[in-house]
Amino acid sequence: MERQSDEVINYVDDAFAAGRIRDARRIMVIGCSGGGKSTLAQKLARRFELTYLSIDRDILWLPGWVERSKEEQRERIVERIAGERWIMDGTNTSTFDIRLPRTDIVIWVRMPRLLCVWGVMTRWLKHLGRTRPEMAPGCIEKVDWQFLEFIWTFEEKFTPRVKAAIAAHGPHVPVLQVKSRRQMRALLDLLRVPA
Repeated sequence: MERQSDEVINYVDDAFAAGRIRDARRIMVIGCSGGGKSTLAQKLARRFELTYLSIDRDILWLPGWVERSKEEQRERIVERIAGERWIMDGTNTSTFDIRLPRTDIVIWVRMPRLLCVWGVMTRWLKHLGRTRPEMAPGCIEKVDWQFLEFIWTFEEKFTPRVKAAIAAHGPHVPVLQVKSRRQMRALLDLLRVPA
């Protein structure tokens, strides 16, 4: 099944993606926690004057790490993606059916898992005892074993879901995979986005 999904995903290179991003009105940035998707999305939002939407902050969480109901999450997404110019970071595949059809390009941040763990740990230390800006108010930054296990097994457990959801709901949408910090910096350079 994974091979079949890969065959229907419209993977693109950096140069093609850079042109598509410059012209895009709606962009999804997906990937494992700690890989840099929120930072990338915020930089692109500023550079191209797109509304920044965070699944964590705007859709998923209420204060105190209380998850909104699935129905409310979908309602909030439908409401927000009705806008003409946005960039949304978040990998919740259960909403790809409503997000992908409105998306001009997907940027899939696929960093190595050790880099993702490092990213989450440094983010936790930076925001120790506080809520980071791309998180819902009242959700104090935390790291636990369950979260670290999620990151460690992301490629094995969740990547097949991501591929299947893209194949099912957006095989026509270009997908750029960013697999290293070097590639991310090269993309930002192509787009003339400040560091």
